[in-house]
Amino acid sequence: MGLTLAEKILKAHLVEGEFKKGSQIAIRMDQTLTQDATGTMAYIEYCAMGVPRVRTEKSVAYIDHNTLQSGFENADDHRFIGSVAKKHGISFSRPGNGICHQIHLERFGAPGKTLIGSDSHTPTGGGLGMIAIGAGGLDVAVAMGGGAYYITYPNIIKVELKGKLSPWVSAKDVILEVLRRLSVKGGVGSIVEYCGEGVGTLTVPERATITNMGAELGATTSIFPSDENTLAFLKAQGREDVYVPLSADPDAVYDKELVIDLSELEPLAACPHSPDNVKPVRELAGMKIDQCCIGSCTNSSYIDMMKVAYILDGKTCCPSVSLSIAPGSKQVLSMISQNGALTKMIDAGARILESACGPCIGMGQSPNSKGISLRTFNRNFEGRSGTRDAGVYLVSPETAAASALTGVMTDPRTLGDMPLFSMPEKFYVNDNMIEAPAPVEEMDSVEILRGPNIAGYPETKPLADELSIPCSLKVGDNITTDHIMPAGAKILPLRSNIPEISKHCFTVCDETFPARAKELGASVVVGGENYGQGSSREHAALAPLYLGVKAVIVKSFARIHKANLINAGILPLTFKNPEDYGKISQGDNVEFAGLRDTVKNGGEIVMKVNGENIPLCLDISERDREILLAGGLLDYTRENLGK
Repeated sequence: MGLTLAEKILKAHLVEGEFKKGSQIAIRMDQTLTQDATGTMAYIEYCAMGVPRVRTEKSVAYIDHNTLQSGFENADDHRFIGSVAKKHGISFSRPGNGICHQIHLERFGAPGKTLIGSDSHTPTGGGLGMIAIGAGGLDVAVAMGGGAYYITYPNIIKVELKGKLSPWVSAKDVILEVLRRLSVKGGVGSIVEYCGEGVGTLTVPERATITNMGAELGATTSIFPSDENTLAFLKAQGREDVYVPLSADPDAVYDKELVIDLSELEPLAACPHSPDNVKPVRELAGMKIDQCCIGSCTNSSYIDMMKVAYILDGKTCCPSVSLSIAPGSKQVLSMISQNGALTKMIDAGARILESACGPCIGMGQSPNSKGISLRTFNRNFEGRSGTRDAGVYLVSPETAAASALTGVMTDPRTLGDMPLFSMPEKFYVNDNMIEAPAPVEEMDSVEILRGPNIAGYPETKPLADELSIPCSLKVGDNITTDHIMPAGAKILPLRSNIPEISKHCFTVCDETFPARAKELGASVVVGGENYGQGSSREHAALAPLYLGVKAVIVKSFARIHKANLINAGILPLTFKNPEDYGKISQGDNVEFAGLRDTVKNGGEIVMKVNGENIPLCLDISERDREILLAGGLLDYTRENLGK
C-alpha cells in the first residue's frame, strides 16, 4: 500500500511513535517561525528553557502584526525579539519587510521540510510541498530548543482538483468551496492533501492561498505536491537549489475524498460571521458596501496585486467606499512600485498600507458602524475587524477590486475578457531587511533588551488532586480565540503582559468575566462544540490560566487551542454525554476528586455538580498526561532538560 505525500514527509521526520491512526507521533521540525503578536511570549518561554542556541535548520522571527506603534509597548517588544534573535541564532525580519507567511514562502520555505509556526496560518507553506503546522508559542519554543512536536497521527483528506479555473475565478474561490463543503470543523484531526490534473494549473502563490485558509477548516495542515510549478517559483526566487519533486504514491490510500471541478467554480463570498457561510457572489450582487480591504497572508502576492492594479487602472474608487491595499511583502511592494502598478492603485483612490497584517487582525481600518466590508482575508469572526456590528465578507481580490469601483458587491466576471497574469521569471530579491544572528563566538556578548511591558510567564503549579470550584462562565458553540482573547489595536500591544491582557479575556462574551474570575481565584469554564477555533494564540490559554481557570469543559475542542490548554496546565475535558452540557450553569459549584491518579492512569473523570455525577473524557496522550501533572509544558520541559 502506497503513501500519501503527507505521510511520506511525516515518516521521514518521525522521531517517536508509530504510524497508527489515532496514536500520538513526534516529528522533527526543520524550521520555525514566529510573529510579534505571539513571538514575545514564545521567546520569553524559550529563554526560560535555558537552551543557548536554536537547534533547527532555520528559525525566523518576523515583525508583522503589532506594527502600529501608538505607544512604547510594540516597539519594546520588537526590540526584545530582535535581541533574542541575535543572541540565540534566529534570523530577524524587520518591521516593513512583510507578512511572515508571504516572506517565508518567498525566501525560506522548501519542499519536503517541516515547519512549525506560532501562527495558525503557518500551513501557507503547504503550497510549496511542506508539512507546515501552526501551534502555540510554547510548542514553537520547544522546537527551537531541539524538541519534537507531538500530534495525533492524522487522517488524510484527498481533494482532487479537475479542470482549470474560468476567467475571474481564483484560488480564493477554491478554498471557499472546500469550506462550503466541509465546514469549519471538517478538517479537525486531518491533513488536507491536494492532487489531480487541476493542481498543475495553479501557481505556488495560488496554492498558498488555498493552504493558508485550510486553517479555517480546523485542519492540522494542507499540502500540495512539489512539481514543475514549484520549481518555477523557486527558480524565480533564486532558490532552485532547495527543489525536490514530491507527490503521493499512485496507490496511496486516503481516509476521505473530495472532487472539485475547477471549471465549474464561480466567484464566492464567505458571509458574516464564519468562513464556511459561503454563497455565490452573483446572489449577493448589488448589495451596498462601505469598505474593501485587499491584502493579508491569504491574498497579497505579486499576482494578486497585478490583478487588482489591472482592474483599477484608469478608474476611480466609488466615493462611498474606503479601499485599502496592503502588499504582502517588501518584495511585492518593490516590484509593483517599479512596474507602475502601485501608481495605478494610488490614482484610483486606494489607501496604500504597509506590508503587514494590519486590518486582518483588527490593527486599523475598522469599518464604520454596521458597515459592510469586503476583505480578501481568511477570517470574518464577529468583532475581529474592530467594529462589533460590522458585516465582513471574505472574497477574492478580483471581487474586492471590482466592487470597490461600483460601490456594491460585484461579480468580477462582468469585467469582460481577462488577460493572462503570469508569474515573473525572476522576482526582485533584496534581503537587506532580514538580519542575521550573531556568530556563535559573539552570542554571549549580546544583551537581551526588555521593556517595562514585558512580564514573565504566569505562575504554574502541579495538578491538584481535588478541586471544589465554581463555573465562572458558560458559553455556546463555535467560540473562537477572538472571543476568548480578542485582537485589535488596543489589546495586541499587551501580548507580552499577561496580567494586563487578561483584563480583556472573554469580554466579547461577558465584560464582567475577568474581574469575576480573578475574584473567584479558581474556576472552570464550560462551552459547546468546536471550542477554541481560529488563531494559534496561546494567550487564549495563558490569560485564563492567570485568572485561575483550572479546567475547560466542552462538547468538543479545536486542535491548537486544546494543545495550548494542555501546555498551560489547564484540563481540557469533554462531556461523555453531550446532553450533560445542559446540567451545569454559570455559578454552579463543581467538584473533582482523585484527579492526579485518574489523569496519570487514564479512565473516566467524574465531575459532581448539583448533587449529580457527570462523566467527562480526557482524550489525550501519555505525554500530555505527564505535562498536565507537572503543571504545564514549561515545567515538564524544565524537568526533562534537567534529566
